Formats: sequence, C-alpha cells, structure tokens
Amino acid sequence: MKLLDIIILSLAVGFLIIGIHQVMVLGIGQAYWALMITLILFFILTLRKRTKR
Repeated sequence: MKLLDIIILSLAVGFLIIGIHQVMVLGIGQAYWALMITLILFFILTLRKRTKR
C-alpha cells in the first residue's frame, strides 16, 4: 500500500467511527453524512486497488 492508500483508509476508518458514534447519540439521520463519506472513501480505495492490477 502506498502512502495515499493508507491515508484514504485511515480517513475512512475515522469517519466510520464518527458515524457510529453519531448514530448512537443522534440517530441515523444526523450521521448520514459521515457514513456516506466513509462509503465514498472505501469505494475510492477499492477503485485504486483494482486499477493497480
């Protein structure tokens, strides 16, 4: 993994933790933004891995 991949993965995990916390405290409606950013970052990471092959 390159540095950019590690940064993207770290951001995705960070936003996932924030999203889970927000879901428990405020509900899914208020945490939707963090969960969608997590999903987008995981898609970007998967796309980067597939294009390297």
